[in-house]
Amino acid sequence: MIKDNTVFVGNKPVMNYVLAVVTQFNNGAREVSIKARGKAISRAVDTAEIALNRFLEGVNKKQIITSTEVIDTDSGKTNVSSIEIILAATG
Repeated sequence: MIKDNTVFVGNKPVMNYVLAVVTQFNNGAREVSIKARGKAISRAVDTAEIALNRFLEGVNKKQIITSTEVIDTDSGKTNVSSIEIILAATG
């Protein structure tokens, strides 16, 4: 289930994703989901923390979901860790 207010974190600088999250809330979103997998997980955590601590008032972490996804690669199937951090406006 991919909602419109999902930010997928990849290899861009963290502030690009922070801006995307803040923009979602400024456009009226009540919840924003930050998703990442593999090496981008730490960037997703940084994105959530920077957005919460520096830019967003009245927003909290609602839920953090971790999982493992199986991906087909050239050398067979590989397990990749993934995370979803859901931020929600309070009140």
